[in-house]
Amino acid sequence: MVDRRSGVPAFRQVAADLRDKISAGDYAPGDRLPSERELVESYGVSRPTIRDAVNVLRTEGIVTAEHGRGVFVRKSVALRRLPHSRLSRRARTRHQGAFLADAAAGGFTPTWSVTVRTEVAGERAASILEISADTEVTVRDRIMRADGLVVQLSTSRLPREFTRGTAIEEVDTGPDGTYARLEEAGHRLGAFAEHVGARMPSPAEASALQVDEGTPVLTVTRVAFRADGIPLEMNDIVRSADKYELSYEWAAD
Repeated sequence: MVDRRSGVPAFRQVAADLRDKISAGDYAPGDRLPSERELVESYGVSRPTIRDAVNVLRTEGIVTAEHGRGVFVRKSVALRRLPHSRLSRRARTRHQGAFLADAAAGGFTPTWSVTVRTEVAGERAASILEISADTEVTVRDRIMRADGLVVQLSTSRLPREFTRGTAIEEVDTGPDGTYARLEEAGHRLGAFAEHVGARMPSPAEASALQVDEGTPVLTVTRVAFRADGIPLEMNDIVRSADKYELSYEWAAD
């Protein structure tokens, strides 16, 4: 029962109690919370109070609401993104590059859909790729799925001087992907840089990733450099923060 003399709004007291029970394991990931009627009786409050309390937990990303089924404790789906070796030449030639390496480590079945288009670079891409803003770039949009669940959105931009006449401008780039095609065209990869951040998703991203209100996304902007330091590609990657763990390893020396 809530303490009406505490000065803390009733819905926040209910939310705190449910949060504590979830943390203690009384409600495990995937469990359905008691019905709204049961919670009203248990806490001695009104239905609007219960709804406000549940909305607090939804905003915090602790629970999800499924229409017609109820409110469930969010399951933790930990997809590990492996360290730099996932982008190595050896990994690519063994068909273990990037997302495929994540799939092998996580034991999920990877699938994806791709669209390809061209556009002018714009100011941001031009700055990263060290080209003029009106330079034409090839854009590859990819939706990545793990066991059918969308877990990653990826948009690559490459100056067309590096992609023209190659399979990079096709939906299917062929064995070992874009980086293999770049190297076949004489652009030997020398290094990668990744810039990691977090933010709230745009409406389009939230819809595509099927994230609940209050769930942030992880962002990674990866830049691939040629051996002589020329930027070849920028890749904007967006992932639901509750589904991914970023793991990095490097030598102490």
